[in-house]
Amino acid sequence: MNLQELRTLVDYHYWARDRLLDAVDRLSSEQLNEDLGNSFPSIRDTLVHLYGADRVWCDRWEREPPRGMPDPVGFPDVPSIRRAWGEQERKVRAVLERLGEQGVGEPIEYKMLTGHVQAQPFWQMLQHLVNHGSYHRGQVTTMLRQLEQPPPASMDLITFYRERNAAAVRV
Repeated sequence: MNLQELRTLVDYHYWARDRLLDAVDRLSSEQLNEDLGNSFPSIRDTLVHLYGADRVWCDRWEREPPRGMPDPVGFPDVPSIRRAWGEQERKVRAVLERLGEQGVGEPIEYKMLTGHVQAQPFWQMLQHLVNHGSYHRGQVTTMLRQLEQPPPASMDLITFYRERNAAAVRV
């Protein structure tokens, strides 16, 4: 993958995140924190996991020691998650730009949370991060339906491309 394709994937990742956060922003605190028996108990816990994955991968790319996943207790509401994740987005985008066209193909060595050492090209890790986000966004969509709440606007990649293409035509 090249730098422009990775920029597009990052744009998609955060576009879909924003649609998801907009959908859950209207939930009560009780709904946000209700244990729905999913991979992570609640919508809040799933969102914090998604933010945490961005943080863990970015730390690896920056060759910083692993901090582990954030504790959902530190995120009492959607605005607190949105703020932290917005700051993390800036860091992810900065890493991508710093690596540039040549760097995105270079392997980065990192430690798993278990301490096991791995190394992969940056582009593979970034693709994984976006794919991981899609998986858990789908879970949150199901959890919203369990709460009888409206799902987010379409977060499909094709919808992202269609909207981006329509915006480009208008310019």
